[in-house]
Amino acid sequence: MPELTPHTDLPRHKPDPLPAIRPLPEYAVEGRRKQWYEEMKSVLQVPWMGVVTMAYAHYPNFFESLWRGLAPLAASREFVHSFLGNRVFVEEAVSGLRPPPILEELRQGGYATREIDDIRAMLEIFSHGNQPYLLIATLVRYLLEGHELTGPASAGTFSGRHGPDVQIPLILLEAHHADAPTRAIYQDIQQVLGLPFVNTDYRALARWPSYWASAWRDLREMVGGAAYQGICQACHDRCVAQVSGELPNPGGLSAAGLRAAAARDASVEEVLEMARLFQWLIPGLITNVAWLRLQLRDPGG
Repeated sequence: MPELTPHTDLPRHKPDPLPAIRPLPEYAVEGRRKQWYEEMKSVLQVPWMGVVTMAYAHYPNFFESLWRGLAPLAASREFVHSFLGNRVFVEEAVSGLRPPPILEELRQGGYATREIDDIRAMLEIFSHGNQPYLLIATLVRYLLEGHELTGPASAGTFSGRHGPDVQIPLILLEAHHADAPTRAIYQDIQQVLGLPFVNTDYRALARWPSYWASAWRDLREMVGGAAYQGICQACHDRCVAQVSGELPNPGGLSAAGLRAAAARDASVEEVLEMARLFQWLIPGLITNVAWLRLQLRDPGG
């Protein structure tokens, strides 16, 4: 077993080598896991299962134990207010990087207002949905590394709508559907971001290939810089602080329980390395999506 991280320290950590990721896609899921997928999307108010939670679902005992304890927390006011605050924090920080606008470039290239609005709607879906997924990823890593939640056992239930009120189909341009230039961008994304896969967000945005080529052109130049890394670290730190003491635990999640469930599916080390990868990468994904939204700001609006 690897040494457990000290309770007061959950450093931002990218596994090396990268672990195998085996996400269970929505079209392939059935039985109880299909029910859990639908419950999770409903509680988080998202239209898609993130790769992170589909990767968790590869381990059925682990996923069941996690969702049973997570569901009442994810439905709580405290959880929702935390991730909504995290979004505001990141977007304000990214605005300081001054992403170069591409709106006029798209208009000159033939994009109608309706098409630009559709891209904005897609970005709104991910800007909202990635935030609860990051809190979940942080909580999972925290517990798998042996730490216990110290928040209160009771929580207030969030009522109402926090997810975006947009209607747009989530169509993913998979690599085997894409033309050669888009496949080249996918390969560049994996190389620049250091990932073993292309996130759902990027595959959804590549539905508009000429837009995505322009958007990625500027985004890739920002990724990896000191200011960018500082935002990712601050996003990580906020989530760790929330999980380690601020958030309640109405579902009775425990390190021992989650680690025991993981051990029924695979080695705890295997599940932990998978969890570490997602908890490392999602702050960058959130920062990137915030940048993409600001690229589409209207200078005169």
